[in-house]
Amino acid sequence: MNLSLPADWRASLEPLLASPPLRALGDFLDAEERAGKTIYPPATQRLAALEMTPLDNVRIVILGQDPYHGPGQAHGLAFSVQDGVKVPPSLANIYKELEADLGLPRPPHGNLARWARQGVLLLNSALTVEAASAGSHQGKGWEALTDAAIAAVAARDVPTVFMLWGSHAQKKAARVARLASGPHLVLEAPHPSPLSAHKGFLGCRHFSKANAFLEAHGRRAVDWRI
Repeated sequence: MNLSLPADWRASLEPLLASPPLRALGDFLDAEERAGKTIYPPATQRLAALEMTPLDNVRIVILGQDPYHGPGQAHGLAFSVQDGVKVPPSLANIYKELEADLGLPRPPHGNLARWARQGVLLLNSALTVEAASAGSHQGKGWEALTDAAIAAVAARDVPTVFMLWGSHAQKKAARVARLASGPHLVLEAPHPSPLSAHKGFLGCRHFSKANAFLEAHGRRAVDWRI
């Protein structure tokens, strides 16, 4: 698997690159590309979440499922889209909650890189997807890497917030035992998708709760403006 891991993630994640799940993933991606299939995001952006948010900088973890599968959308950050791309419905609901929780105006774009650079790890469970085929790369091996990334964050004795939106994120994080005993705050809500946002995501106030927790533990709050 030809992945160039960011330096401070390397100690935790590099041993996995030679593991059977990651070798199988590499073989799968190579075969998909040889077959002429379009894979999102481009190879240079698949580790963007780790590159933009070094392990030592992580203050908040937001877990997604897999990248957007439309042209030009995915760029390696969960829930985020590239500049110039229409804000997707789930992200529109995230912005709606931000406005209600913190009084922030809804941004005209969907690029969340500013959050990532402040220590918000926007990590999908699978880091690639076939064009127009949602969930197509789930269970292909990415989960071993992203589970290890979550575990590496949880293993630190640094108070960190985990925002778990929807059953997929909640089940994924449940595999990390340290979350139950570490000095962290775990916030759960339904997914911000239009299908479930009204069931408790809207009104969850996770953004203000996260900042209150960080400041109470001597960490800098996140500036959620975009």
